Amino acid sequence: MGLELTCSGLLLIAAYLLGSIPTGYLAGRLLKGIDIREQGSGSIGATNVLRTLGKGPALVILLVDALKGVGAIALVNGFYALVATPVIPSTWQPWLVALAAFAAVLGHSKSIWINFKGGKSVATSLGILLAMCLPVGLGTLGVFAIVLALSRIVSLGSISGAIAVSFLMILLGQPLPYQLFASAASLYVIFRHRSNIQRILAGTEPQVGQPLPEEAKSN
Repeated sequence: MGLELTCSGLLLIAAYLLGSIPTGYLAGRLLKGIDIREQGSGSIGATNVLRTLGKGPALVILLVDALKGVGAIALVNGFYALVATPVIPSTWQPWLVALAAFAAVLGHSKSIWINFKGGKSVATSLGILLAMCLPVGLGTLGVFAIVLALSRIVSLGSISGAIAVSFLMILLGQPLPYQLFASAASLYVIFRHRSNIQRILAGTEPQVGQPLPEEAKSN
């Protein structure tokens, strides 16, 4: 049992460290010599990169952050695929996938490399969902895209996708660990958007391309 727990722990640490790579922060430093945490909303995610650095960098950060989520799932599934005689029981695999997924989400929002600051984990969560269950990931992306097209508010699309993912996991009959991950990650992503929710209710949340209200920059 000791070896199984040690290997499991190492996989989860690796997933967290992968998720914690501060891509938006690095882009700000490399492209403009700025600390993106001091710009716009203070987030290192793609939306604040778009606001601060432009469309090209934002698209790259969106893709890379999503790939971090894919990589977290690949770490666990790759371990089982490459080890001929599993060191960790096969019955643990879906649970380890779910835990590694959440570790990556946590890593993106609480990166060890930048004093446990980060983004709101939307792109990383999407990458996880696409790797975990492609139909769920595509369904979540579809909800996000529809809400964004109608409202032109990124945060509203993200929150809507977070709400939809738990229902999609259940409707598509995914394993219990995946359903639990979806519920926990959804609540976490929504919690990370609490300031956005306040602005949405107040009617002050900016649409795509609009500047962030001055009072929101300190939140």
